[in-house]
Amino acid sequence: MRQLAKIDTNISLASLNDRMKGSMAEHIGIEYTEIHEDYLLARMPVDERTHQPLKMLNGGASLALAETVGSMAANLVIDREKFVAFGMEINGNHLKPAFSGFVYGKATPFHIGKTTQVWQIEIRDDEGDRVCICRLTMAVVQIQENALGLK
Repeated sequence: MRQLAKIDTNISLASLNDRMKGSMAEHIGIEYTEIHEDYLLARMPVDERTHQPLKMLNGGASLALAETVGSMAANLVIDREKFVAFGMEINGNHLKPAFSGFVYGKATPFHIGKTTQVWQIEIRDDEGDRVCICRLTMAVVQIQENALGLK
């Protein structure tokens, strides 16, 4: 069985979080909390920015967390001087409501190819219960310069 590419752990969490400045991810409070060669982890608060009128986590916020952490992870397994990964498709199954605290999105690779990647993102609550499971498909395209500014 072919081993999947590893996430670049030479980049700091501070650098990843700095990349969020001025983005939707920053607005809804997403922050990266752990980087490992096999996964990337981020958290998001369940509060007035991310819940729906019934005061539970909005499903769209879960997908925003999944796409944020999955997209960054996808860009951390490629040569960022030559390529950039963009989201093509995302789906999610909402399994349990979350009403407060934080939810945590953990992106792990399912398939890493030359032109496509597929990532699984599990979203869990503070108790470790699975709230949502997502699958994100990414396109890997050649660029002229490092579009994300990540070294």
